[in-house]
Amino acid sequence: MKLAFFLTLFSFGVSVLAASAADWRSKSIYQVLTDRFARPDGSTTAPCNPVGKYCGGTYQGIIKQLDYISNMGFTAIWISPITYQIQTWTPYGEPWHGYWQQDLYQLNSAFGTADDLRALATALHNRGMYLMVDVVVNHNGWNGNASSVNYTMFKPFDNVEYYHSFCNVDYSNNTSIQDCWLGDSNVELVDLRTEDTVVASEYQTWIQQLVANYSIDGLRIDTVKHVDTAFWPGFGEAAGVFMTGEVTNGDPYGLCPYQNYMDSVLNYAMYYAATDAFSSTAGSMSKFVSQLNGMKSQCKDTSVLGSFSENHDQPRFASLTSDMSLAKNIITYTIMGDGIPILYEGQEQHYSGAQDPYNREAVWLSQYNTGAPLYTHTASVNQIRNHALYVDGDWLTYQNRVIYSDSANVAMRKGDNGYQSITILTNNGASSANYTLNITKTGYDSGTTVVDVLSCEAMEAGPNGNLTVSMSQGLPRIYYPVELLDCSGICGY
Repeated sequence: MKLAFFLTLFSFGVSVLAASAADWRSKSIYQVLTDRFARPDGSTTAPCNPVGKYCGGTYQGIIKQLDYISNMGFTAIWISPITYQIQTWTPYGEPWHGYWQQDLYQLNSAFGTADDLRALATALHNRGMYLMVDVVVNHNGWNGNASSVNYTMFKPFDNVEYYHSFCNVDYSNNTSIQDCWLGDSNVELVDLRTEDTVVASEYQTWIQQLVANYSIDGLRIDTVKHVDTAFWPGFGEAAGVFMTGEVTNGDPYGLCPYQNYMDSVLNYAMYYAATDAFSSTAGSMSKFVSQLNGMKSQCKDTSVLGSFSENHDQPRFASLTSDMSLAKNIITYTIMGDGIPILYEGQEQHYSGAQDPYNREAVWLSQYNTGAPLYTHTASVNQIRNHALYVDGDWLTYQNRVIYSDSANVAMRKGDNGYQSITILTNNGASSANYTLNITKTGYDSGTTVVDVLSCEAMEAGPNGNLTVSMSQGLPRIYYPVELLDCSGICGY
């Protein structure tokens, strides 16, 4: 490899203030598929077939729609991988998603120039927002089968010696998971030997320069469990910013140990439990509560896990149920539960695409409707989260405590010493009859006036701080002390 040549390409970077896990803990993230969020021409009618082709979204398009994101209360965005991709048409179309990279040291020009990417970082930072970039280190993409790979096409790892020999993944064997190839004979994902010191060192050099050159505040890491765990600490130290990793494991015992190697993982354990609980009126609330407790006991720090209820790899929630009340409940949990909330673009418009690629719709076709029910709901929930952490810094690190649950309802307390919020979730659905819940162990003093910040209905806590809550239309509730809302703009206070 001619490493010296590649290193000079990114030698002009500027220093950035590294954003740590503690810095990211307070953020709320909007996940952007760069090609599918906003076009630079501002079009809201340009067609976008989710199967295969680039649709024209760019960094400049994102810049023009930052108000749409920030007005929902989001304080960070996560964008698609930015590196140079396969250039030919494949059996699965074009690599607009960014996961079939071939050259680390070139950008994907379909998304814009280097200056455009820097302009996006600057626009975000001027708003006090953070930029998270999706990063792939496990593999490079090849249009064809394993026997046809031309390793000289990959930069900087341009020799077969930097790759594992082809094998199909055996998911019952951890060595196979780490060393064998993802993809298939149409598009192979050629697996890098990240345990090799040359590969690891070059990746460290690259990520250090990438973060500096584009003022990146955080990284989302793709396919983490397919890379040897010893690789991650050195990579993270070189990056110098917060990292959260994709580990598709629904078991806390399998998921949580990855926090020994990086700051955070995406909380797939709670994703599966929450989807099961809220996608049906017959969903299991007991399993949801059990998983909440399991994550608290097994993970090093649940406050920095990525909390999500949709992403580009999973079916849209609205493809599982059209019930708007259930959608509001799962979004409320995503934002008010432990961890860093992540909302996937289009979720706020109740997009209903099912399996990939149909769950990767163009957001501009919604006309960026800021009056959509889930857009306004998301804004309200983000607003109280942002206010609660502003009032009390300890609110973020207080682990959500279940104070009530039954077969269809759960009440969670976050915070202490009078600064707590009480979030009540239900999977009874929009057509459910009205009913009353008696919520104890709130921690409020008797007579404390609280308000449900979603309906703006106020009430007084009874003896021992108990709340008698009227539930209707299957909607969630978030109670917060009125005296802490002064000048917040929430519910007119």
